[in-house]
Amino acid sequence: MNPTLGLGLLLAGLLTVEGLLKPSFSSKNHEVVSQAQAQKGRTAAQQLSRRNMDFGFKLYRNLASASPRKNILFSPVSISTAFSMLCLGAQDSTLAEIKQGFHFRNVPAKELHEGFHYLVQSLNQDNQNLQMSLGNTLFIDQSLRPEKRFMTNAKSLYNADSIPVNFQNEENAQKKINDYVSRKTQGKINNLIRNIDPGTVMLLVNCILFRARWKHEFDPKLTKEEDFVVNENKPVKVPMMFHGGTYEVGHDHQLSCTVLAMPYHNNITALFVLPEEGKMRQVEEALRTDTFDRWKKLMTRRVVDVSLPRFSILGTYDLKKILSYVGVTKIFEEHGELTRIVPNRSLKVGEAVHKAKLKMDEKGTEGAAGSGMDTLPMEKPLVFKLNRPFLVIIAENIMSTILFLGKITNPTGT
Repeated sequence: MNPTLGLGLLLAGLLTVEGLLKPSFSSKNHEVVSQAQAQKGRTAAQQLSRRNMDFGFKLYRNLASASPRKNILFSPVSISTAFSMLCLGAQDSTLAEIKQGFHFRNVPAKELHEGFHYLVQSLNQDNQNLQMSLGNTLFIDQSLRPEKRFMTNAKSLYNADSIPVNFQNEENAQKKINDYVSRKTQGKINNLIRNIDPGTVMLLVNCILFRARWKHEFDPKLTKEEDFVVNENKPVKVPMMFHGGTYEVGHDHQLSCTVLAMPYHNNITALFVLPEEGKMRQVEEALRTDTFDRWKKLMTRRVVDVSLPRFSILGTYDLKKILSYVGVTKIFEEHGELTRIVPNRSLKVGEAVHKAKLKMDEKGTEGAAGSGMDTLPMEKPLVFKLNRPFLVIIAENIMSTILFLGKITNPTGT
């Protein structure tokens, strides 16, 4: 009887709104496809983005319910992309469960993988205003002989690189993987794994890197220390940034919250949701795709005085635990039906970790100061002060892809 092999799954998500680094990687040349193929891929990607939004909000609601007072931060598109790629190797009840949990049900395999292919290609950008990279890497034990078809599809559809490693030498393998993730995230996520499960023969790392310039930058000279109320009787001191400008803003009377959209360059938006005192749970329970759509419709352009805490938080999750909230468990169990990765072997996901880092500060690009002035209409500004727990949704506008989803309950810690 063959022993069950361990497939490690590590997802590293990184969002930094700060100075752009000089690019450390070159843009890849992608195959030229016909306009008809591109349109099909675009349509599939847009549909998948909606489904990914449903998955992200569902997972968020479960995380918030389990830990109502904790910071939350994860990348729905990072997790979905990795598990979509694993669908190439899964079958039967394991495949059905993944498709159900991630809202891929009733999506034909061809559309699923071509849609994610288009999504990955469109999200990978590198210019002076935006640096975004989403990619997968397979670390494969030298003794393993994975199916050629799986490896070919993983490379062509998900741009997955494969790196040989000796998992018998656990210390060396761990260092090789952690060094790789550190390089991919430009030193922002280190020591992703502390140990490797015995029997691991293949490990998937998914990284999303996003660094962008605010369209309306904050002037560091206006930042000052203020109170952020973590709960009823516990304020903490935070550096509070300030910018007066014209923004899309709206009040949801039904859910008792105010919503503000802060744009980056290149069709990326940060949506901040500030519930009225005592209304956070009400907003979280209503967090769904139709609510997100309604928020966008009720917003209008107004002159707003925005106060936003400068912060850096890290979200770390055991995916085996949190994906059980959405009904995905079989892939982590014995006989996980991943035989299209390695035939005639019992393979399961042994370790699954997701890390996401979110940093927001005044800078929009390296060395830049927020000294630009906006010409504003003569109207009384609306005050939007994020000095109590709030939600943040980082989205790409064209595909409506949620890159990062989080709640800041305490800007000074996790």
